[in-house]
This record gives sequence, C-alpha cells and structure tokens, in this order.
Amino acid sequence: MLVVFVTIGGIYLGLFTPIEASGFGASFTLLVALLRRKLSIPVMKAIVLQTMRTTATVFLILMGAYVFIPFMTLSELPEIVVRFLLGFELGTTGTLVIIILTYLALGTFMEDFSMLILTLPVVLPVLKALGVDLVWFGVVAVLIIQMGLLSPPVGINVFIVKGIVPDVPMYTIFRGIWPFWYAMGLLIALLLIFPQLALFLPNTMFGR
Repeated sequence: MLVVFVTIGGIYLGLFTPIEASGFGASFTLLVALLRRKLSIPVMKAIVLQTMRTTATVFLILMGAYVFIPFMTLSELPEIVVRFLLGFELGTTGTLVIIILTYLALGTFMEDFSMLILTLPVVLPVLKALGVDLVWFGVVAVLIIQMGLLSPPVGINVFIVKGIVPDVPMYTIFRGIWPFWYAMGLLIALLLIFPQLALFLPNTMFGR
C-alpha cells in the first residue's frame, strides 16, 4: 500500500512523471522485498527473465509501429477516417460510441498496448476534430480495452486467469467475469453522460 500511495501521490503532486514513478515504484518494491526477505536467486532469475520477455515484446511492437505509422501518414488514412466519420454527422457522442465499439471488438483478439499503438494515429485526429478532452478519452480507453480483453470469443485476460488456475473450467471463468464487465460498461456510460467524473481529479493535479 505504501508503494501505491508514494508512486500515485508523487505523480499527483508533480514530484515525478509517470515514467519516473514506474522506476521509483519498481525500486521501492525491490527494497520492500529485500527487507521482507522475499528475494532469492531463483526468484531474481525469474524476475529478470520475465522482464526481458516483456521488454522484448514491447520493442517488437514499437518496431512494427515505426513501420506502420509512416505508412499511414503517406496513405493519408487518418484524414480519410476523420472525413468519413464526420461525414455521418453523428455528433460527438455518436462518433465516440463507434470508436468505443471498435475498441471493444479489437480487444477480443488483440493485446492492449499493440491495440493503442495501431489505432491512436487514426483515432486522435478524430478526437481532436471533435474537441474531445484527451485525458477523458484516456480514462475511457483504459476501461473499454479492459472490457475487450475480457470479452468472448477470445478474451486474452481470461486465458491468463486460466493459466494461473488451470483446475478451474473455462466456462466458470467466463461466467465470473460478467459482473465486472457490466460494471465497466455502466461506468463508461456514466462517463459519456457526465464527462466531469473523469476530469475532476486530473483537473486538480499539479500542472494540469
């Protein structure tokens, strides 16, 4: 709990950026583990290997993004999508609903980080044209992506849980996710109706 309060509190007070907070949080967690005598050679080996796998995966995604984003710029796809969506004259709410449903569909078979890397070059120009607050959209995007990662037919997070508890049947896990799924859906609806719910706390932060 102390690690959470120090890292989140540091960001809130403007003591460090989110990236700096992640490094501080990792170092602080390592210190806590040392003080509690939870570290050993096998544990450290597992931590280092998992960190290397995660870092390699992120860099592969970023390498793909460096190829994909210039291609999108040359093809003028973001501008085409902006004109296409705005041409329907659905208004801000209608366009946001389309974007949310798209993220929900993508989340059923894509990992969250790669999904954002591939879609933001297209989505951001649309949001800016509509005058949508990007902090608000960031909050909504986190929720909708997590809904997608829980949604059938794939639901990547469901398979992660299955790997942790292999003895639990898959249908039991899928049945257990629905209360959380509906709760996140309700929260997204509330954020669409009352955007200030997502912006109240960020507006009080240092430098906002």
